[in-house]
Amino acid sequence: MTPSIHTEVQTSRDEGTNFERLLDSFEAASLLRIHPKTLQRMARNGEIAGIQIGRLWRFRASVLNSWLTDKSRAKTS
Repeated sequence: MTPSIHTEVQTSRDEGTNFERLLDSFEAASLLRIHPKTLQRMARNGEIAGIQIGRLWRFRASVLNSWLTDKSRAKTS
């Protein structure tokens, strides 16, 4: 019998391999308080790190936070 997806995910967690949940363009843009299309354009232009899966963009909250921190530091320098 093949294990279910839930079991596979649980096994992965037990081995210490956790994946950060990916945010879609709307969720990520909401965090940054910008329009989703603006965020997608920034990702396409390499201004912010994003992962394109087919036509959809996904973002890690930790990467967005790091990007904001770097932008804040650059602005105050």
